[in-house]
Amino acid sequence: MKNSVISVSGLKKSFKDNEALKGVNLEVQRGEIFALLGANGSGKTTIVNILSTLMKQDDGKAGICGFDVQRQSDLVRQNISLTGQFVALDGILTGRENLLMIAKLRGAANPDHVADDMLARFSLADAANRRAENYSGGMKRRLDIAMSLIGTPAVIFLDEPTTGLDPESRMEVWDTVKELAGGGTTILLTTQYLEEAEQLSDRIGILHGGEIITTGTLTELKEMFPPSKVEYIEKQPTLEEIFLAIVGRREKV
Repeated sequence: MKNSVISVSGLKKSFKDNEALKGVNLEVQRGEIFALLGANGSGKTTIVNILSTLMKQDDGKAGICGFDVQRQSDLVRQNISLTGQFVALDGILTGRENLLMIAKLRGAANPDHVADDMLARFSLADAANRRAENYSGGMKRRLDIAMSLIGTPAVIFLDEPTTGLDPESRMEVWDTVKELAGGGTTILLTTQYLEEAEQLSDRIGILHGGEIITTGTLTELKEMFPPSKVEYIEKQPTLEEIFLAIVGRREKV
């Protein structure tokens, strides 16, 4: 696929007798938000861990920005950032101190400027000198994402970034993700919230039984859904209905 930043072919991974990935194929373009949907244990986090060089696949190929995740892992890490399911902050440090620490670890030329820029960009300037442990859930997640952006990575992996957040905080994170993609960052998002994928994604992949069984835009996936019953108005299927229909049809095969 033209301009592919994430490229996966025949990816396999097993844990003892459990075949978690059975030959995953995936392409994500530059500046795209790609949502990966699947039930608990479907292999979403396994894919993210392999692509972010935290885990080695058993078979298949995976590349980020043209670099092989196994053979060129150092170059891959220079181009990516990972925000996991749980925020990775030092609660004792202030928001600004957390950002300064990461900026210094990544060798930023002007750590103070980087920290101030991120605080402004993520609407955290007013809370810059408060301990991170006193932040709301949405503020913690925004700070976590801000820290992951230091160094301007080409690709960001967001592994269920809004799990456990209240609706208001979830919307704050959504706004941040949209802003990142608007700036050209490629984002691979895993989520169990189907509304989240519906709101954010350019394309959606459904992971089931260790394989991505279909991909497409929301419009393309809706076309796979049985025609709506028309009474007075046409009822459009939700992404949740589409997901369940596709998975159910696959299980009957």
